Amino acid sequence: MSGPSLRRADSHSSIHEAALNEARDLTDLLAQLLGKKMHAEALKTALILLEHWETRTLAHAQAEEEGLYPELLAENENMKDKLTALARDHDLMRKLAQAVKKDLQQEKLGRQTVRQFYALICIDEIHNHEEESVLPHH
Repeated sequence: MSGPSLRRADSHSSIHEAALNEARDLTDLLAQLLGKKMHAEALKTALILLEHWETRTLAHAQAEEEGLYPELLAENENMKDKLTALARDHDLMRKLAQAVKKDLQQEKLGRQTVRQFYALICIDEIHNHEEESVLPHH
């Protein structure tokens, strides 16, 4: 069973926004460090940023898929397509994070890495808006 903060749009939105703000700040810092050719610092920042995505957003996504989505589906079977689409968003974010992880393990870090992190942010922004639209607003 999912906790009450996952089931209410306002508190769920706060969870999303906090994680996204941190991701934006770290991604901007990463871009700045790469621009200044501070490779060692950029690599450390990229690893922290990847850990952020894995432990905050993707862990949150896993909790949604295991608790919230089945509960919402049990309440309303008409939500199946919407919930499937939301789960697909999670899969896309996992695939991007995995690609970044593979590159970072080989110390491959550059503009492509920054683009992938910004892509994660874009997917997550769209996803969050869609997800929050299916949650109760009280």
